[in-house]
Amino acid sequence: MDAFVVKLPRGPAEDGGGSSGGKRPRLEKPGPERPPAREIRAEGLSCDYRILFGKAEADEIFQELEKEVEYFEGIIPLQVFGTWHKIPRKKVTYGDPGLSYTYSGVTFHPKPWIPVLTRIRERVTLETGHTFNFVLINRYSTKDGLDHIGEHRDDEKELVPLSPIASVSFGACRDFVFRRREQRGRGGARGPARICLQLAHGSLLLMKHPTNVHWYHSLPPRRRVLAPRVNLTFRNVLPVSKRGNVQPGGPLGSEK
Repeated sequence: MDAFVVKLPRGPAEDGGGSSGGKRPRLEKPGPERPPAREIRAEGLSCDYRILFGKAEADEIFQELEKEVEYFEGIIPLQVFGTWHKIPRKKVTYGDPGLSYTYSGVTFHPKPWIPVLTRIRERVTLETGHTFNFVLINRYSTKDGLDHIGEHRDDEKELVPLSPIASVSFGACRDFVFRRREQRGRGGARGPARICLQLAHGSLLLMKHPTNVHWYHSLPPRRRVLAPRVNLTFRNVLPVSKRGNVQPGGPLGSEK
Protein backbone atom coordinates (compact mmCIF):
# COMPACT_ATOMS: atom_id res chain seq x y z
CA MET A 1 0.00 0.00 0.00
CA ASP A 2 2.85 2.42 0.74
CA ALA A 3 3.40 3.09 -2.97
CA PHE A 4 0.01 4.81 -3.05
CA VAL A 5 0.22 6.65 0.27
CA VAL A 6 0.79 10.34 0.86
CA LYS A 7 0.65 12.00 4.29
CA LEU A 8 -2.21 14.43 4.82
CA PRO A 9 -1.81 17.72 6.68
CA ARG A 10 -3.87 17.86 9.84
CA GLY A 11 -6.55 20.56 9.97
CA PRO A 12 -7.65 22.70 12.90
CA ALA A 13 -10.44 20.29 13.88
CA GLU A 14 -7.92 17.50 14.26
CA ASP A 15 -5.86 19.63 16.62
CA GLY A 16 -8.87 20.29 18.81
CA GLY A 17 -9.20 23.91 17.66
CA GLY A 18 -12.26 25.84 16.60
CA SER A 19 -14.68 28.19 18.31
CA SER A 20 -17.31 25.73 19.53
CA GLY A 21 -16.96 26.69 23.18
CA GLY A 22 -15.52 23.34 24.20
CA LYS A 23 -18.60 21.32 23.24
CA ARG A 24 -16.84 19.34 20.52
CA PRO A 25 -14.60 16.47 21.71
CA ARG A 26 -10.89 17.11 21.53
CA LEU A 27 -9.28 14.74 19.05
CA GLU A 28 -6.08 12.97 19.93
CA LYS A 29 -2.95 14.36 18.30
CA PRO A 30 -0.74 12.09 16.15
CA GLY A 31 1.17 9.57 18.19
CA PRO A 32 1.81 5.83 18.52
CA GLU A 33 -1.93 5.05 18.69
CA ARG A 34 -3.05 7.71 16.22
CA PRO A 35 -0.53 8.16 13.38
CA PRO A 36 -1.06 10.90 10.78
CA ALA A 37 -3.79 10.37 8.20
CA ARG A 38 -2.78 9.00 4.82
CA GLU A 39 -4.03 9.40 1.27
CA ILE A 40 -4.44 6.40 -1.03
CA ARG A 41 -4.42 7.51 -4.64
CA ALA A 42 -4.43 5.77 -8.00
CA GLU A 43 -6.14 6.50 -11.30
CA GLY A 44 -9.85 6.83 -10.51
CA LEU A 45 -9.28 6.04 -6.81
CA SER A 46 -9.35 8.59 -3.99
CA CYS A 47 -9.39 7.45 -0.34
CA ASP A 48 -8.19 8.77 3.01
CA TYR A 49 -7.17 6.36 5.77
CA ARG A 50 -6.58 7.17 9.42
CA ILE A 51 -6.86 5.77 12.93
CA LEU A 52 -10.01 7.44 14.23
CA PHE A 53 -10.07 5.98 17.76
CA GLY A 54 -7.10 5.07 19.94
CA LYS A 55 -7.00 1.51 21.27
CA ALA A 56 -8.64 2.16 24.64
CA GLU A 57 -11.56 4.07 23.12
CA ALA A 58 -11.87 1.59 20.25
CA ASP A 59 -12.01 -1.30 22.75
CA GLU A 60 -14.76 0.47 24.68
CA ILE A 61 -16.82 1.18 21.55
CA PHE A 62 -16.37 -2.36 20.26
CA GLN A 63 -17.79 -3.77 23.48
CA GLU A 64 -20.73 -1.35 23.26
CA LEU A 65 -21.41 -2.43 19.69
CA GLU A 66 -21.40 -6.08 20.74
CA LYS A 67 -23.94 -5.33 23.46
CA GLU A 68 -26.20 -2.74 21.83
CA VAL A 69 -26.44 -3.47 18.10
CA GLU A 70 -29.45 -5.62 17.21
CA TYR A 71 -28.80 -7.47 13.96
CA PHE A 72 -31.46 -8.62 11.57
CA GLU A 73 -32.59 -12.13 12.43
CA GLY A 74 -31.83 -15.14 10.24
CA ILE A 75 -29.64 -15.44 7.15
CA ILE A 76 -30.48 -12.80 4.56
CA PRO A 77 -30.13 -13.94 0.92
CA LEU A 78 -28.46 -11.41 -1.40
CA GLN A 79 -28.40 -11.34 -5.18
CA VAL A 80 -24.90 -11.28 -6.66
CA PHE A 81 -24.65 -11.02 -10.46
CA GLY A 82 -28.08 -12.58 -10.92
CA THR A 83 -27.65 -15.46 -8.46
CA TRP A 84 -29.08 -15.56 -4.93
CA HIS A 85 -26.66 -16.46 -2.14
CA LYS A 86 -27.16 -17.02 1.58
CA ILE A 87 -24.77 -14.69 3.36
CA PRO A 88 -23.85 -16.01 6.82
CA ARG A 89 -22.44 -12.76 8.26
CA LYS A 90 -24.72 -10.72 10.49
CA LYS A 91 -25.93 -7.38 9.18
CA VAL A 92 -28.25 -4.50 10.09
CA THR A 93 -28.98 -0.92 9.07
CA TYR A 94 -29.61 2.16 11.22
CA GLY A 95 -30.49 5.65 10.05
CA ASP A 96 -32.80 8.62 9.87
CA PRO A 97 -36.58 8.09 9.65
CA GLY A 98 -38.16 7.54 6.24
CA LEU A 99 -35.07 6.20 4.46
CA SER A 100 -34.66 2.92 2.60
CA TYR A 101 -31.68 1.37 0.86
CA THR A 102 -31.70 -1.40 -1.74
CA TYR A 103 -28.68 -3.42 -2.77
CA SER A 104 -28.18 -6.95 -4.09
CA GLY A 105 -31.92 -7.28 -4.60
CA VAL A 106 -32.91 -6.59 -0.96
CA THR A 107 -34.46 -3.39 0.44
CA PHE A 108 -33.42 -2.43 3.97
CA HIS A 109 -35.32 -0.07 6.28
CA PRO A 110 -33.09 1.37 9.01
CA LYS A 111 -33.63 1.09 12.73
CA PRO A 112 -33.44 4.33 14.78
CA TRP A 113 -30.02 5.59 15.82
CA ILE A 114 -28.67 4.34 19.16
CA PRO A 115 -26.14 6.28 21.30
CA VAL A 116 -23.03 4.30 20.36
CA LEU A 117 -23.72 4.76 16.64
CA THR A 118 -24.43 8.45 17.10
CA ARG A 119 -21.10 8.77 18.93
CA ILE A 120 -19.21 7.17 16.03
CA ARG A 121 -21.11 9.15 13.41
CA GLU A 122 -20.40 12.46 15.13
CA ARG A 123 -16.69 11.64 15.34
CA VAL A 124 -16.60 10.76 11.65
CA THR A 125 -18.29 14.07 10.79
CA LEU A 126 -15.92 16.02 13.04
CA GLU A 127 -12.93 14.35 11.42
CA THR A 128 -14.02 14.53 7.77
CA GLY A 129 -16.48 17.42 7.56
CA HIS A 130 -19.07 15.15 5.90
CA THR A 131 -22.49 14.29 7.35
CA PHE A 132 -24.20 10.90 7.06
CA ASN A 133 -27.79 9.77 7.60
CA PHE A 134 -27.49 5.99 7.27
CA VAL A 135 -25.15 3.17 8.32
CA LEU A 136 -24.84 -0.45 7.21
CA ILE A 137 -23.23 -2.72 9.82
CA ASN A 138 -21.63 -6.08 9.03
CA ARG A 139 -20.32 -8.43 11.71
CA TYR A 140 -17.75 -11.04 10.70
CA SER A 141 -17.71 -13.95 13.13
CA THR A 142 -14.95 -16.00 14.74
CA LYS A 143 -15.87 -19.48 13.52
CA ASP A 144 -13.34 -20.06 10.75
CA GLY A 145 -12.21 -16.76 9.21
CA LEU A 146 -14.32 -17.45 6.12
CA ASP A 147 -16.92 -14.72 6.65
CA HIS A 148 -16.23 -12.31 3.82
CA ILE A 149 -17.77 -9.97 1.28
CA GLY A 150 -17.16 -10.38 -2.44
CA GLU A 151 -16.19 -7.76 -5.01
CA HIS A 152 -18.74 -4.99 -5.39
CA ARG A 153 -19.15 -1.26 -5.84
CA ASP A 154 -21.24 0.90 -3.53
CA ASP A 155 -23.04 2.64 -6.38
CA GLU A 156 -26.74 2.27 -5.61
CA LYS A 157 -29.20 4.82 -6.98
CA GLU A 158 -30.36 5.75 -3.46
CA LEU A 159 -26.98 7.32 -2.62
CA VAL A 160 -26.54 11.08 -2.90
CA PRO A 161 -24.48 11.56 -6.10
CA LEU A 162 -20.76 12.16 -5.54
CA SER A 163 -21.08 11.61 -1.77
CA PRO A 164 -18.29 9.74 0.06
CA ILE A 165 -18.68 6.55 2.10
CA ALA A 166 -17.01 6.31 5.51
CA SER A 167 -15.96 2.80 6.58
CA VAL A 168 -15.14 2.41 10.29
CA SER A 169 -13.72 -0.90 11.58
CA PHE A 170 -13.53 -2.45 15.04
CA GLY A 171 -12.08 -5.77 16.13
CA ALA A 172 -9.86 -8.00 14.00
CA CYS A 173 -7.64 -6.39 11.39
CA ARG A 174 -8.68 -7.65 7.95
CA ASP A 175 -7.41 -7.20 4.39
CA PHE A 176 -9.48 -4.89 2.20
CA VAL A 177 -8.82 -5.24 -1.52
CA PHE A 178 -9.52 -2.78 -4.33
CA ARG A 179 -9.56 -4.04 -7.93
CA ARG A 180 -9.88 -1.87 -10.99
CA ARG A 181 -13.13 -2.19 -12.88
CA GLU A 182 -11.29 -2.68 -16.19
CA GLN A 183 -9.29 -5.58 -14.74
CA ARG A 184 -12.40 -7.68 -14.10
CA GLY A 185 -12.80 -8.33 -17.83
CA ARG A 186 -10.34 -9.65 -20.37
CA GLY A 187 -8.94 -6.30 -21.29
CA GLY A 188 -6.04 -4.86 -19.36
CA ALA A 189 -5.43 -1.33 -18.14
CA ARG A 190 -2.40 0.70 -17.23
CA GLY A 191 -1.53 1.24 -13.60
CA PRO A 192 -2.05 -1.04 -10.59
CA ALA A 193 -4.78 -3.67 -10.94
CA ARG A 194 -5.14 -4.33 -7.19
CA ILE A 195 -4.48 -2.38 -4.00
CA CYS A 196 -4.61 -4.18 -0.66
CA LEU A 197 -5.11 -2.30 2.62
CA GLN A 198 -5.25 -3.56 6.20
CA LEU A 199 -8.13 -1.98 8.08
CA ALA A 200 -7.06 -1.74 11.71
CA HIS A 201 -9.10 -1.66 14.93
CA GLY A 202 -10.57 1.85 15.30
CA SER A 203 -9.71 2.91 11.75
CA LEU A 204 -11.59 5.06 9.24
CA LEU A 205 -11.38 4.63 5.47
CA LEU A 206 -13.09 7.46 3.56
CA MET A 207 -13.90 6.40 -0.01
CA LYS A 208 -14.45 9.49 -2.14
CA HIS A 209 -15.79 9.96 -5.66
CA PRO A 210 -14.94 8.54 -8.20
CA THR A 211 -13.60 5.46 -6.36
CA ASN A 212 -16.86 3.50 -6.54
CA VAL A 213 -17.17 4.23 -10.24
CA HIS A 214 -13.82 2.76 -11.28
CA TRP A 215 -12.85 0.32 -8.52
CA TYR A 216 -14.48 -2.74 -6.94
CA HIS A 217 -13.67 -3.63 -3.34
CA SER A 218 -13.89 -6.80 -1.26
CA LEU A 219 -13.02 -8.34 2.10
CA PRO A 220 -11.57 -11.78 1.22
CA PRO A 221 -11.63 -14.83 3.52
CA ARG A 222 -8.70 -15.19 5.92
CA ARG A 223 -8.62 -18.56 7.67
CA ARG A 224 -6.07 -17.41 10.25
CA VAL A 225 -8.19 -14.47 11.42
CA LEU A 226 -10.51 -15.92 14.07
CA ALA A 227 -11.31 -12.81 16.11
CA PRO A 228 -14.61 -11.00 15.40
CA ARG A 229 -14.79 -7.83 13.33
CA VAL A 230 -17.53 -5.20 13.08
CA ASN A 231 -17.55 -2.81 10.15
CA LEU A 232 -19.79 0.25 9.81
CA THR A 233 -20.21 1.98 6.45
CA PHE A 234 -21.76 5.41 6.86
CA ARG A 235 -23.60 6.71 3.80
CA ASN A 236 -25.69 9.66 2.70
CA VAL A 237 -28.97 8.28 1.34
CA LEU A 238 -31.55 10.27 -0.62
CA PRO A 239 -35.00 10.52 0.95
CA VAL A 240 -37.63 8.76 -1.15
CA SER A 241 -39.26 12.10 -1.99
CA LYS A 242 -36.07 13.39 -3.65
CA ARG A 243 -35.03 10.36 -5.67
CA GLY A 244 -37.03 11.39 -8.73
CA ASN A 245 -34.93 14.56 -9.00
CA VAL A 246 -31.70 12.63 -9.61
CA GLN A 247 -30.89 12.19 -13.28
CA PRO A 248 -30.79 8.50 -14.34
CA GLY A 249 -27.46 7.18 -15.47
CA GLY A 250 -25.59 9.57 -13.18
CA PRO A 251 -22.09 8.97 -11.84
CA LEU A 252 -23.26 6.44 -9.27
CA GLY A 253 -25.73 4.42 -11.35
CA SER A 254 -26.12 0.86 -9.99
CA GLU A 255 -24.31 -1.97 -11.75
CA LYS A 256 -23.97 -4.90 -9.38
